[in-house]
Amino acid sequence: MDGNGRWAKARHLPRAVGHQRGVEAVRTLVRAARDMGLEALTLYAFSTENWRRPEEEVSALFALLKRYIQDDLQEFVDNNVRLKIIGDYKSLASDIVCLLEDALTRTAENNGTTLVVALNYGAQDEIARAAKIAATKGPITVAAIDAELDTASLPPVDLLIRTSGEMRLSNFLLWQVAYAEMWFTDVLWPDFTPDHLREGLNAFANRERRYGGR
Repeated sequence: MDGNGRWAKARHLPRAVGHQRGVEAVRTLVRAARDMGLEALTLYAFSTENWRRPEEEVSALFALLKRYIQDDLQEFVDNNVRLKIIGDYKSLASDIVCLLEDALTRTAENNGTTLVVALNYGAQDEIARAAKIAATKGPITVAAIDAELDTASLPPVDLLIRTSGEMRLSNFLLWQVAYAEMWFTDVLWPDFTPDHLREGLNAFANRERRYGGR
């Protein structure tokens, strides 16, 4: 979800305002994903590299996360949305961990769209953790590592969308996107709408997926 800072800069606004507008885009897209019947939607909210950002910005991001969970949790419950967190979220501040654990518990039995939030997440770290666990159980194979990933209980990734003109993976789901389709757009995240999501899904639907077979 790229472009919050650039969106704010173009309007001579603080970066925090861009992140606030980004959260509004999240709300809109999660509702749209539910209405479209998407099985799962994964959002890269905070990476292991994002700790390098200014402390003030990091604090603002986590304040927004807390507000989003508090304000929208009941909507998740009422609309059969299941929340899942990937990444090392348990190392975050205790108040945030408690808030997330409560949200996970309250939505655990929902079986509609799964909203996956990548939080304190880095794909290289995830793969290393999975391989370490797999090694304690037997031979290290593709299946053994796959079973220990944070996403083990989720469906395969079909489509990866990146906004704001960025055309790299940035340590996101490196293992899981091995055969995913990718769709890039110049639209900044705060301006990303359900119509843009539909555009990406339509592009995906018109591609032939061969999985290396020919």
